[in-house]
Amino acid sequence: MASSYTATDAQAYERLMGRWSIRLAEELIAFAGIEAGDRVLDVGCGTGSMALALAARSEPAAIVGIDIASAYIAYAATRSTDPRLRFLTGDAVALTLPAGSFERSFSLLALNFMSEPVRALAGMSWVTRQGGVVAAAVWDFPGGLVYQRIFWDTAAALDPAADLARGQHFSAPLTGPGELAAAFNEAGLCNVTTASLTIRMEYADFHDYWEPIADAQGPVGDYVKRLAPDRLERLAAAVRRAYLAGGADGRRSMAATAWAARGFVR
Repeated sequence: MASSYTATDAQAYERLMGRWSIRLAEELIAFAGIEAGDRVLDVGCGTGSMALALAARSEPAAIVGIDIASAYIAYAATRSTDPRLRFLTGDAVALTLPAGSFERSFSLLALNFMSEPVRALAGMSWVTRQGGVVAAAVWDFPGGLVYQRIFWDTAAALDPAADLARGQHFSAPLTGPGELAAAFNEAGLCNVTTASLTIRMEYADFHDYWEPIADAQGPVGDYVKRLAPDRLERLAAAVRRAYLAGGADGRRSMAATAWAARGFVR
């Protein structure tokens, strides 16, 4: 899954995104459906948000999470003792699981970071039985992810390198209107339907917002960790002003919207 996502610190990821992605997992399950006895594959499972959301339900008979980041897999494996759960280190772009061994295959917030997302979707289709469901969700970075727009737009106003990084990140594959559905069709799935899934990200105060960013994984972390201390301090002050938006420090609730698609295996 030659990923462009830096994935070395599972706890840092949880502080930045995992606490929210489990909310989105619930929305994706509701959109894609689940039935009693389903064997479910979670592709690009990361720290286990989707797998754990599935394990909280009675319907799945078995849940397998797979991710190329061994640090994330090791962390995910510590989060539940549910005997239905199993986590594997592996490449989502070259799945080696048996054909037709699952009723449903999900991918949450991962496909857009994969080197060949259509190939990954085709692999998900291969390991899902005929008539089974493949479903995925990816963030709408430019249009629907408020917490990142606050960060990247502020950083880009201060630094041309941030402007370049923002452009690369926001133009990632599958994150534009219609792109996820097009990938599903290209991968050979049928009766593809789409949805826009929205959750809320709730922060206690600016520290609760900024601390995970300062220690982030992924593109945000790649940028922040290159900054000299004085430049990071300047950025933090500017982002704080954007977070406050003229008000007092304290709670904020930010919308976060993902594109979702569901298709059936022929």
